[in-house]
Amino acid sequence: MRPNLLLRTTRSGACSTSFPGLASRTYSSQTGLGAAAAPKQRRQSITPFNDNGSVPWRELSVTEKMARTTQQGFNGGLIAIGLVLTGTVVYFLWTDVFSPDSKVSQFNRAVDRIKKDARYSEKVDARGDSHLMMHFYVDGPLQDGVAQLHMVKRQGESDYEYRYFFVDVKGHDRVYLEKASPETGAGKKQLSLFGVKWGR
Repeated sequence: MRPNLLLRTTRSGACSTSFPGLASRTYSSQTGLGAAAAPKQRRQSITPFNDNGSVPWRELSVTEKMARTTQQGFNGGLIAIGLVLTGTVVYFLWTDVFSPDSKVSQFNRAVDRIKKDARYSEKVDARGDSHLMMHFYVDGPLQDGVAQLHMVKRQGESDYEYRYFFVDVKGHDRVYLEKASPETGAGKKQLSLFGVKWGR
């Protein structure tokens, strides 16, 4: 006699085991977040006017490479022009002003020799009055002339006053800009305000 097994047979093909009380769950993997890259933004086309050098050379198209080359060439040209102009200014400053052989240096040396020579020192007369005399050349758009002046600073005064100041131009009469009267030359005191002599 066979023992009776309490087994329930199931239909063929239904091999899945069901557990009551358990619901099916779905899961999402965290590894997928951000893995899919966002669509790449299309960059602005490079031109000679908007290129700031941020885009690498290898990423530029042929036209953009030409634009960058044009921009860099223009900038380099401006720098070269600036260097040439600076060099020209420095050259002329050196040859005309700072060089030991320049006219300005020769003139300054001549003036220094005059100042150091006692024979050309300030002229003081017997009364103690200081005299200042100048002789120089003036050039105009039409003709040249020679200017001469004689100024006197009396003892105890702070300002010079003119004895004479005139300009000689070839073919013309002498032009006096200042000419002291005999009374002024004799020692008449004049009113002076802001370097201007009043009461002539």
